[in-house]
Amino acid sequence: MTASATLEAARRWLAQDPDEVTRAELTGVIHAAESGDADALADLDDRFSTRLAFGTAGLRGRLGAGSNRMNRVLVTQAAAGLAAYVAETSADPTPLIVVGYDGRRNSDVFARDSAEIFAGAGLRAVLLPRLLPTPVLAFAVRHLGAAAGVMVTASHNPPDDNGYKVYLGGPDDGSQIVSPADARIAAHILEVAAQGDVSTLPRGEYEIADESVVDAYVAATATVAPAPAGAAGMTWVYTAMHGVGHETLEKILLAAGYPLPTVVTEQIRPDGAFPTVSFPNPEEPGAMDLSYATAREVGAEFIIANDPDADRLAVALPDPSSPDGWRRLTGNEVGLLLGWRAARTASGGSLACSLVSSPGLQVVAEHYGLDFHATLTGFKWISRAPGIVYGFEEALGYLVNPQTVRDKDGISAAVAILGMIAEAREQGRTLADVMTQFDETFGYFASGQVSVRVEDLSLIGRIMGALRAAPPTRIGDIAVDRIDDLLSGAEGLPPGDVLRVWLADGSRVIVRPSGTEPKLKAYLDVRGTSRDDAGSRLASVEAGTRALITAAQA
Repeated sequence: MTASATLEAARRWLAQDPDEVTRAELTGVIHAAESGDADALADLDDRFSTRLAFGTAGLRGRLGAGSNRMNRVLVTQAAAGLAAYVAETSADPTPLIVVGYDGRRNSDVFARDSAEIFAGAGLRAVLLPRLLPTPVLAFAVRHLGAAAGVMVTASHNPPDDNGYKVYLGGPDDGSQIVSPADARIAAHILEVAAQGDVSTLPRGEYEIADESVVDAYVAATATVAPAPAGAAGMTWVYTAMHGVGHETLEKILLAAGYPLPTVVTEQIRPDGAFPTVSFPNPEEPGAMDLSYATAREVGAEFIIANDPDADRLAVALPDPSSPDGWRRLTGNEVGLLLGWRAARTASGGSLACSLVSSPGLQVVAEHYGLDFHATLTGFKWISRAPGIVYGFEEALGYLVNPQTVRDKDGISAAVAILGMIAEAREQGRTLADVMTQFDETFGYFASGQVSVRVEDLSLIGRIMGALRAAPPTRIGDIAVDRIDDLLSGAEGLPPGDVLRVWLADGSRVIVRPSGTEPKLKAYLDVRGTSRDDAGSRLASVEAGTRALITAAQA
């Protein structure tokens, strides 16, 4: 866009923005740009040269004014586009759409705007009674028989982000959207945006859901693993990571009969500023430091953490070899344990995980005579696996109760892991002992990850292009056996920007762009003859992968 076109786009946006904060923000930038400030012009170009794309992850981006930011104008356009899609695809003359929101900045505002727009478009709009975890919204779509649902959250993203996650009812039965629904919704959103001023869109009155929806989620989740006798006297620590998980989890613990945890006081209440963590993701370095400190103070047996919208779960165990005295289990370690738990009690059906998650789940499924499905990343795909009784992805996401929630659910997963720990305690064992038993039964699996965070997103495309143009023949000292390029789809999977590299020793490296962050990710999986052997193999593959990505950037 030319400078004059960018300024004109900014002025048009300003004229329809109902938010005083973003209006003041944009007014200041426009005035500076009009005076010739080069930085201000560049800022406007970043805000208006494109728009946040609506896709299978919905919307997610930085808060601020402009089409390339999360704000009330963009959310209103998205709500109107989604309303048009629901109206044209639903057989119900007054389709129901339910809206939830977490504790991030403006989540409540975006949720109310959406509900008003849905009601104004002739839909029956129901807003959840207060800020709640994402799994409660996913549950509510199924429980209420809604045609669609929206959760306003950016999950574990940085504090200045927010997002808009869309679920569909009907045949999709409460799963997140996939193609072609995303493209059809996006087309409706662009039509709304092209019409101009969102202030002319009709708004209506929405309903507030009563507590029975939350109560039903609590009751259903408490049945995942009612407390056995071994739960008595458990000493553990919980953090909500400044998110919305604690209140709902506590109700479930009481209903299921578990002792309440010692909480990380500084992180237990919702706070969209996330004052104690730079990145509110349990996977990030330092994010669980306060949990470790609290656990040391009380002599805890284990730690459980949710991310801010409580759709992810982290578990940490004592580790004398660690400087903190604690080790957070990887998503694959927890995922395999919960998969083993599900397989032991399943009378049929399938286990599923994303193709970047541990291949150990397939071994578990085959051991118990269950079907197995590897899907593209994201629970929008995992939840659709035929006959699913359990699914997980390595990024701390677990689906343990598919009859009620068709998405990752960090709260029901917490109840499931509490059940495993309590059962082990009845036998005089710890969760670490259970992990050793898993290794001895199914093999010594180890996984790792190499991530490259970028400022310029085009760098990710250049790296992927370089790897395709000159496919590696070795990773470190290990020869490449074959490479699967999933860009055109393979093995029944939809197309994805994914390279899967199989090594001669059976190890696997998968390279893909992140779907939610400006990162290139490489997922590493090995299987050894012992823990030490698996660790050695993983270290070798990691060093080779880092060298490969560095060379591809040159």
